[in-house]
Amino acid sequence: MSVHELSAADARRIAIRAQLLDAQKPAGLLEVVRHLTLLQIDPTAAIAPNADLVAWTRLGSAYSTAELREARDKQTLIELDAMIRPAEDFALYRADMAAWDQPRPGESPWYEAARAWVRANDACRRDILDWLASSGPLPSRHLPDTCAQPWRSTGWTNNRNVTRLLDFMTQRGEVAIAGRRGNERLWDLADRVYPDHPIVPAAEARRLRDQRRLRALGIVRAMGPEDPAEPPDVAAAGERAVVEGVKGTWRVDPAYLGQGASGAFEGRAALLSPFDRLIHDRKRTSELFEFEYYLEMYKPAAKRRWGYFALPILYGDRLVGKLDAIADRKAGEFRVNAIHRDVPFTKAMTAAIDHQIGDLARWIGPPVTRRPAAPDLDPNDTVIHLPVH
Repeated sequence: MSVHELSAADARRIAIRAQLLDAQKPAGLLEVVRHLTLLQIDPTAAIAPNADLVAWTRLGSAYSTAELREARDKQTLIELDAMIRPAEDFALYRADMAAWDQPRPGESPWYEAARAWVRANDACRRDILDWLASSGPLPSRHLPDTCAQPWRSTGWTNNRNVTRLLDFMTQRGEVAIAGRRGNERLWDLADRVYPDHPIVPAAEARRLRDQRRLRALGIVRAMGPEDPAEPPDVAAAGERAVVEGVKGTWRVDPAYLGQGASGAFEGRAALLSPFDRLIHDRKRTSELFEFEYYLEMYKPAAKRRWGYFALPILYGDRLVGKLDAIADRKAGEFRVNAIHRDVPFTKAMTAAIDHQIGDLARWIGPPVTRRPAAPDLDPNDTVIHLPVH
């Protein structure tokens, strides 16, 4: 099969369209999650929880956070591996769960050590299952720690026996997250949470997951970065491609070919979560968009270039800057500290981005203010005046 030759504009527009960030907005939350395959859960809420922020970016202020809570309560959407996924996708993971106890070729010795630890604490595992069967859903703190062998780690999970055992039991398909009370996970038996769809054989499930992931991303490296949530490649999904000016080979979903740099593409302005899937692979972001970005929340304030939780700004088929803003719920304010421009903004860009910032502030709810720029901020940053309501 021939290799598709794509311009950088082709590749960018394929990625944007695949992530539902072009001008044609999706109809609702379920359409968004079913297409994207997942919404990442992250506790940081400097603006809004990541899953809600990603949904707002696709749907605008018509989206209500109550929609996500309702979908999770009805188990139309489920939580698996710190991701919110369509419930029907669970069938694509059941075969791997059923085979969790079996060694896999080339795996790290860590996995066998984890399996041995679960076997050593089988009595505790059964106690947890009994408690959930009679009283679930329950938070982990209400479950008994009868582990004979403690979990040893150099990280935060050290001696968190029940929490770690629940994670492994999730991977085995025995328990599931039935919901949340605030940020606290509620656990229950998996067969009460997940739909009882037939198990898809492991090889077929991997093929379908690869296809769905590529459909959601549009174009990916033939071999990408390691990610604990998914494999670094999409195997044989899609077709081979090269991108003008970028070394290496790619896999592209053929559904998007012919829709790249043609006049059919219509972009828009969008404010992206730092965890948005359009930019989650920072190398791909740099190669296709020539855009430099790092999440700076863990840096000392004096060393930040763009802000604590700066939102990348998409305009058309380019990433054009970063918005340094924060929702201060105690003060009841949405503060715009600065807009860092990677390219000069035209009047049309400024108006479109201004509208998105105002829409975001109104969706969050607090009044909108502009704090005076700190001395270390770019004095050329655009000052956007938004209505206070």
